[in-house]
Amino acid sequence: MNAELYVLPLVVRIERATPPERTDALEAAAMAVLSLLADPGEWAAELHAWQSTGKIRKVVRRARGAEWRRAVALPGRTIEHRTAEVRVHPPVPLDDWPRDLARLQVSGTDLTDTAAPGPAEPPTLWENPALEMSAGKAMAQAGHAAQLAWWASDAGERAAWRERGLAVTVRTAAGSSGFSSMVAAGLPVVRDAGFTEIEPGSCTFVADAPWLAGRVAHP
Repeated sequence: MNAELYVLPLVVRIERATPPERTDALEAAAMAVLSLLADPGEWAAELHAWQSTGKIRKVVRRARGAEWRRAVALPGRTIEHRTAEVRVHPPVPLDDWPRDLARLQVSGTDLTDTAAPGPAEPPTLWENPALEMSAGKAMAQAGHAAQLAWWASDAGERAAWRERGLAVTVRTAAGSSGFSSMVAAGLPVVRDAGFTEIEPGSCTFVADAPWLAGRVAHP
């Protein structure tokens, strides 16, 4: 019998008058995932059920006003990062979402940066410049990249990462050739399952840090 498929719900707060910067939202999503991995707390069983399937599917939904307040009232953890607020909830069965999360919209999560992000600091999650993804899709992919980086880190590296507040930098790679070089460098690479927006097998993000190079063997 196949294990039941679980999904990790992420909710980004997007108020009409004050939407977050795109980069802030992507970084907050990655940090929210890391927060749960580093300290699952009372949701250890749900986290185990989700990861044990071998699939780390994440779905990002958007909320504002009363929708956001209802999401915050549910079990979960909110990460506030500069202009962004992202709430991570414990994994749920794919077909059994809490009602107040299931009713939130997935589409239309389009965000932009009003100013160029600052210098990248490791660990850096590099987005593939050749792909066009909505902010919601990119948030989920950044979360995947952070999770793969966490899995590829040893206990000491994880402890040092915790001391830095599980911080990550998300940036778009300078060009396709540079992104391809990182893919070939034995770094954690996200290959999308192709459920939405892009072709299956597309490399969406690479996680880069001094301790990660050569850690992962790619076919």
